[in-house]
Amino acid sequence: MLDLNLAGRVALVTGGSRGIGRAIALALAEQGAAVAVHYRGQEVQAQMVVDTILEKSGRAVALQADLAQPDAPDVLVRQATDQLGQPDILINNAGEFTDSSVADMTDDMWSQTLALNLTAAFACTRACLPLMKARAWGRIISLTSQAAFVGSTNHAHYAAAKAGLAGFSYSLAKEVGVEGITVNMVAPGRIVTDMLADHIPTREAEWIGQTPLRRLGEPEEVAGAVVFLASNAASYITGATIHVNGGVFMS
Repeated sequence: MLDLNLAGRVALVTGGSRGIGRAIALALAEQGAAVAVHYRGQEVQAQMVVDTILEKSGRAVALQADLAQPDAPDVLVRQATDQLGQPDILINNAGEFTDSSVADMTDDMWSQTLALNLTAAFACTRACLPLMKARAWGRIISLTSQAAFVGSTNHAHYAAAKAGLAGFSYSLAKEVGVEGITVNMVAPGRIVTDMLADHIPTREAEWIGQTPLRRLGEPEEVAGAVVFLASNAASYITGATIHVNGGVFMS
């Protein structure tokens, strides 16, 4: 029997105020998890996610943090623990996507992108691990990108960060499996979010033509994969990457 029930679990979703993060937070709450919705600057949107969960008798809280700051992940996990309980599900979703060729890229752009897309995931994970180990149960799920596998013109910094996230996740899966903790990744393709919105008018036809399913994806379709990996139904899956991309990249 497929068991997606997350009642009694506490999830921390970084970058949970909009787009894919929002869909993940709502989907986890739908299955009974209490959800800490992290945001950096989108306070109103984050509170709207929380209000939606509360309206359905769920438990949720919005927590602000700039994860590029070294001490922010530890503070964020501590706040989530104080307000909801120890997180046993961590969704590393927060990130940043900017455009630049390698020739024009500044040191600051490179460093900022790695800080938000890779180092923050490491730091949040490290902060959660002692809590998960104490319970002998945990789910660490990081959002990566097809750019990590095939590259992306003018996004070498982003692709490098996401590729680094893969190496980190696979290594961690080998370290903590004995502790009852699984570590997996979800790789979205072209999903209709704010990040993609500016490019849709000029590139939608091209993208759809490259996609076997002949459409763009929805955030809820990514969230479904995340909920599955967080549940007991995926208890024997670790070190895996689920591609949610309509077939545009296959592995």
